[in-house]
Amino acid sequence: MPKSDGIKQIAANRKAFHDYFVEERFEAGIQLHGTEVKSLRQGAVNLKEAFCHVKNGELFVQGMHISPYEKGNIFNRDPLRPKKLLMHKREIARLYGKVKQEGYALIPLSLYFKGSLVKLELGLCKGKKLHDKRDSEAKKDARRDMDRIIKEHNK
Repeated sequence: MPKSDGIKQIAANRKAFHDYFVEERFEAGIQLHGTEVKSLRQGAVNLKEAFCHVKNGELFVQGMHISPYEKGNIFNRDPLRPKKLLMHKREIARLYGKVKQEGYALIPLSLYFKGSLVKLELGLCKGKKLHDKRDSEAKKDARRDMDRIIKEHNK
């Protein structure tokens, strides 16, 4: 994401694009404690194994690892604790319905600062099969080869 508009990317989950088809994207706030935000400012976060789930009408992200802040001593929280996401009830209910009925998953795609607030970009994703992964890899390789040939031809 560009730095304009006060948006500064902290982390991106590139593995999600390899493993899933992203159908829709949503922006959610995230409820954090002070030392977690300080750790995010240092870029100490891992989204690789993270996923989201709905529990009692609230949305949580599970498996997102925020490393403990070095100078945080007793105020540091558990790095893998479930973190509450902040969205409207209607949006959460709609996402819950899709996830339960249609076989979708809620996967965190990126984490960024929007002004002084921490935001999480969620994707409503459907899993890729092995042959889908091979197809997308072949398309990516072909596109890379074409770009290389065009670049060499224009020299």
